[in-house]
Amino acid sequence: MPEQDDRDVPSPRGTHDPEETEAERRRRRARFLRELAEAQALRDRVQPRRAKAARLRHAMRMRTFRW
Repeated sequence: MPEQDDRDVPSPRGTHDPEETEAERRRRRARFLRELAEAQALRDRVQPRRAKAARLRHAMRMRTFRW
């Protein structure tokens, strides 16, 4: 079996590129957050009862939160 370099082994946190710029990281994060919001909106449309219960729980948390 041929020996592998450490560079061929994927990092545990995914694709970590040391040359990645801050702007690229922000773009990737923005895309992830957009997709997450889209998935949450889809779940809310598909399961309206669960979405309503989640809204009520959030409202209760906000009412009982002390500044």
